[in-house]
Amino acid sequence: MRLARLLAVCALTSALLAACATGGTVPPVADATGPLETPVPTQQAPSAMESKPTAAASPTAYSLPEAFPLSEPGTYFASNTSLILVDDSRNGREVRVTLWYPALKETDEQGNLRVRNATPDRSLAPYPLILTEPNTGEIVLLQSHLATHGFVLAIVRFPDRYDNWDFGVVDHPRDIAFALDQLASNPPEGLGGVIDAEHAGVVGYSWGGFYSLALSGVRIHPSAYLEWCANAPAIEDPLPDWYIPYACGLAGKWGEFESHVGGEIATPEEGLWQPITDERIRAVMPMAPDGAWLYGESGLAMADRPAFIIEGAEDEQAFEAEHIFTHLGSPDRTMVSFVGRGHMMVTEPDVSARIRHFVTAFFGYHLQGQEAYRDYFSEEFVAQFSDLIWH
Repeated sequence: MRLARLLAVCALTSALLAACATGGTVPPVADATGPLETPVPTQQAPSAMESKPTAAASPTAYSLPEAFPLSEPGTYFASNTSLILVDDSRNGREVRVTLWYPALKETDEQGNLRVRNATPDRSLAPYPLILTEPNTGEIVLLQSHLATHGFVLAIVRFPDRYDNWDFGVVDHPRDIAFALDQLASNPPEGLGGVIDAEHAGVVGYSWGGFYSLALSGVRIHPSAYLEWCANAPAIEDPLPDWYIPYACGLAGKWGEFESHVGGEIATPEEGLWQPITDERIRAVMPMAPDGAWLYGESGLAMADRPAFIIEGAEDEQAFEAEHIFTHLGSPDRTMVSFVGRGHMMVTEPDVSARIRHFVTAFFGYHLQGQEAYRDYFSEEFVAQFSDLIWH
């Protein structure tokens, strides 16, 4: 069942890849029942030489760091801390957050670099805030990477998990928006003035792509979704056997779902529910996203901020990412397809490195004002590589 069926294998694979890259041990991986705190490393992120993929790992002839320079760590040192946020408006719902931020190099009593709770580097603070969820933050290994490039990364850990389209399609985007609001109004002790929550972005892969899309300004279109689910078995182009039960899980309990969401969101306006977003979110990056049928074409058209979609061309749900891209209302939108890659391409080191490059370039341009970074995700840039397609 898409990423959910392969989550444990994928997480373990990413842990093994990370361990191999750093020469360390396999870190713990969160299971389905609840979050784990981010492991506390004792040294800086791998150097460029240590993280450079071998020729055998990449299907292309180019040198990855040279061709995708933003796949390499930036100039900042990175530290992390964690906190628990309680949403009293939703019955005390607990949202755990791990923050990675630019920091000063400090050593502990044993002489190891202090990566946990180090003093922030305020030289160019505040730093734009990027929000994601654990699978994206840890499988694509964005954690320290974005912090080294002058961002604060918030990995938002939800108190529950759903395998199909279920209440989480609204609950989890609301968790991300809640985390943004709390970090803006009440930053963690010692990080005051470090987080630029007025310039925020959301990035995610698979389920994280769903949540990133949900925060783009799109709006749920109940009648379009229920009609699509009613007609889906008769669609001429065959869908994967698992897909209709997965995507239409809400259709059979729509009344319960509508009641759960509540009138703040589930109040129709021209047939569309209210958006789940925040004006401080300036750009979104939905990777391998779904959610097309929940929003319908008119709901997708309501997206109103820059969007960058990434997909594997051989992903079983590539058709959905392409439908989203076609109908998304974002006036500034881009999509890049990885030729010959499927949904689990993020477990491949060369792919995750290139994704890190694109994430850094996209948010560097839109959140940091790095004008030159536009060239790093442009049509001309992507056209250099035979295994990438720019839309």
